[in-house]
Amino acid sequence: MDQICITNLRFFARHGVFDFEREKGQYFVLSARLETDTRAAGMSDRLQESTSYAEVAEFLVDFLTQNTYQLLEAAAEQACRALLLRFPRIWGVELELKKPDAPIDLEFESVSVRIRRSWHTAYVALGSNLGDKEGYLRSALAGLEGDACIRLKRVSTLIATAPYGGVEQDDFLNGVCRLETLYTPEELLQVLHRLEGQAGRERKVRWGPRTLDLDILLYDNIIMYTKELTIPHADMHRRDFVLRPMAEIAPYVEHPVFHKSMLQLWQELEGTWS
Repeated sequence: MDQICITNLRFFARHGVFDFEREKGQYFVLSARLETDTRAAGMSDRLQESTSYAEVAEFLVDFLTQNTYQLLEAAAEQACRALLLRFPRIWGVELELKKPDAPIDLEFESVSVRIRRSWHTAYVALGSNLGDKEGYLRSALAGLEGDACIRLKRVSTLIATAPYGGVEQDDFLNGVCRLETLYTPEELLQVLHRLEGQAGRERKVRWGPRTLDLDILLYDNIIMYTKELTIPHADMHRRDFVLRPMAEIAPYVEHPVFHKSMLQLWQELEGTWS
């Protein structure tokens, strides 16, 4: 991806662990690499097609002078998040925040924190088979859309499907959505669990009836396995109610383990692949 760079932007602020740092303040130095697509601006030569580096620089200085943090890590983290929420053309940012006058009793040039943050693309499965099924799913989508760190981009058709897992229960209403998020996979999972809780979800029987079921299917192209979370979702390639809506909204997105598209996996599951 293309980059717009701001190097060694100097400003006065009041970040620090010690009281005297926050009371007296000191100078900081910031550098940022903004990940964006400059093609349209390069072809048109119009500022409206670009992100103004002057606006970005002023925004970062204003943010870091109007807010106070004890840790450089917190200042850098919150500045990145605020920047990505403010400028929609910026997909990612690498930011380094230097502290030349840090309270260290040794000779040094500066201390700094450098982080990279960006938007991520995730696919989430939605399901319900209790009460107002569509109402629960629509409420969950509204909850996702109302979160500042999530951009809901597309929602599949909602389909009625037979229950999975052998537990006798009502049919499900299922769908899939594509979203962009600033959350890590673990943070996104917490958001989904909170929405399930708001819908009265109870985890009593595995594959049992539920008001709302939200599962992360894919997150960028990562492969991860922890006690709490497996990505890609371990059973997605076996589930018609996942692959069918995925084939609708993301037919050519590739499964990072099987290296097959969603459409291929669905056709193979249905026995129609040739």
